[in-house]
Amino acid sequence: MELKDKLEILSDAAKYDASCSSSGSNRNNKQGGIGNAHYSGICHSFTSDGRCVSLLKILLTNSCIYDCKYCINRKSNDVKRAMFTPEEIANITINFYRRNYIEGLFLSSAIIKSPNYTMELLYQTLYLLRTKYKFNGYIHVKAIPGSDENLIKKVGALADRISTNVELPSNESLKLLAPDKKEDKIKNTMSTIKSIRSKSIVPAGQTTQLIIGATKDSDYSIMKLSENLYNDSKLKRVYYSAYVPVNKDNVLPMIKEVPLKRENRLYQADWLLRYYNFKVDDILTQESPNFNLLLDPKADYALKHINLYPVEVNTASYNTLLKVPGIGVTSAKRIISSRRFTKINFDILKKLGVVLKRAKYFITCDGKYYASSSLFNKSYIQKLLEEPKDIKKVSYKQLNLFEE
Repeated sequence: MELKDKLEILSDAAKYDASCSSSGSNRNNKQGGIGNAHYSGICHSFTSDGRCVSLLKILLTNSCIYDCKYCINRKSNDVKRAMFTPEEIANITINFYRRNYIEGLFLSSAIIKSPNYTMELLYQTLYLLRTKYKFNGYIHVKAIPGSDENLIKKVGALADRISTNVELPSNESLKLLAPDKKEDKIKNTMSTIKSIRSKSIVPAGQTTQLIIGATKDSDYSIMKLSENLYNDSKLKRVYYSAYVPVNKDNVLPMIKEVPLKRENRLYQADWLLRYYNFKVDDILTQESPNFNLLLDPKADYALKHINLYPVEVNTASYNTLLKVPGIGVTSAKRIISSRRFTKINFDILKKLGVVLKRAKYFITCDGKYYASSSLFNKSYIQKLLEEPKDIKKVSYKQLNLFEE
């Protein structure tokens, strides 16, 4: 098979991996080498739902011994199969980098023969890039659960970031849709990566991906899992990938639309966990386990806890300000800093970067409410903040290296 044909098959087969992020790695080039990795270096192309990346995102192979119900590459599917050699991937990566097509490599693989066999090929690829080709650019590689611990360590010494996909939010879902994958092997692999991580080994940390909408798992259970992964495995990111029905199977849901809005709400809530000091139980409960698709999670929280508002910006704590819709991390810090020298009013808030069209319903400035106090009404505010139901739909598709 021609190299171009392999590239077309294996770049297309990789599009369901959610991998967009800045590199999270800062490594300078070495004498005689090529490329470098920088914290803000990954930002040029797009995944199938419009998120921005500039990685060459490919699979080592799409030939798989597993039969995951949701996966286009499962062994029972009749699809074109291909496989790169480590040398071919290294050569393609260097040539694309020199042409300024990419700023790094995202390398994953289906499971061929065994986890160890596949992981050894991934290691050989990274070893060629780092030694023979002197490539110092960003590399994100997928770890294969069930691989030998020493193999994972060898790959970790060459990669910037490693991800181990949890894929499904519960062990029951895993048994139903991916019976070849074992929860304990996934956890053990994550634990190994956590234990070896340092400034020079997996410097950009580890991530994982969850498929959303393929099972009946609630948003609450998904976010609880993410919260535990951040706390216990010290993950850098959890990626949420809306389920795309590429296969037909009686255990898979029949859906008319890919749940992109739900995916978006999960990302918004994830951001609140990581940067806004929220807990999952602040946002969702077992009694109300799913997101309101018409309200972002922060606004929904504020309306559910309307008795805590409005807050006075001149006296509220940093954590209280973070829970106000329209006030972000940067603007909250600016408020805390500025009010040491002056009383904060609504004009100053605008200059500090506060989104007043949202925040004005939940704050006072020196005791003054933005509008009439009679408008401080939960139902009224909710109507103003809800997103319209009939939003114009935009069709996205993954960037194709071969389109004219």
